[in-house]
Amino acid sequence: MNDQQLLRYSRHILLDEIGIEGQQAILQGRALVIGAGGLGSPAALYLASAGIGQLTIVDHDCVDLTNLQRQIAHTTARVGQPKAESARTTLNAINPECHVNALVERADDARLAALVAQHDVVLDCSDNFKTRHAVNRACVAHRVPLVSGAVIRFDGQVSVFDTRVAGPCYSCLFPQDQPFEDVACSTMGVFAPLVGVVGAMQAAEALKLVMGIGESLSGRLLLLDGLRMEWNSISITRNEACPVCGTPHQ
Repeated sequence: MNDQQLLRYSRHILLDEIGIEGQQAILQGRALVIGAGGLGSPAALYLASAGIGQLTIVDHDCVDLTNLQRQIAHTTARVGQPKAESARTTLNAINPECHVNALVERADDARLAALVAQHDVVLDCSDNFKTRHAVNRACVAHRVPLVSGAVIRFDGQVSVFDTRVAGPCYSCLFPQDQPFEDVACSTMGVFAPLVGVVGAMQAAEALKLVMGIGESLSGRLLLLDGLRMEWNSISITRNEACPVCGTPHQ
């Protein structure tokens, strides 16, 4: 690290658990963020601020006026612009050393597989089960840890799915062969600060994974009741019969 980097990241370096080695790992880290909306905005902001070396943002949507209540990577002047590109502009202004790839596309299974294989950690900040399961399949196939978050109304949840340590995958918790109804914030609403809380936690888990420090949320699902401001933790076990990560039958 040069003198400017030592100064910029000095508050990280002061932490014994991080130090210069941990910060160097962040600078060399590669994170893939699926979605540049309510969760992806704070997650990407903290990843870039922390100095993640390469940050890829995937989002096919454009900034809408209704997004600005909670999607803090965007501004009023950017309404109508692709969210991925708007987020890149914001991130470059915060930390020009972070290399941001903005992909304006809806990634299919093949594209996700290629993208996941090029990164060290994936943050699922999407808003539908189809995308979440597609991302999960790619992460399991390439043994890349997945940090998953979701928020609706006053409720939030966050977890890590890391099959490298024999942890459960997303499909163990929400089986992909069972019907789940997507609930959109456009019809149910969402309390703006909660996406910031959950998105920031996703960034924290991702950075810990990149550095290899602490204990991740693998095997645990954190649930947040925003009205009572109360956290609950639920243990998640791996389903050996899971069609995505389970032990294949001979």
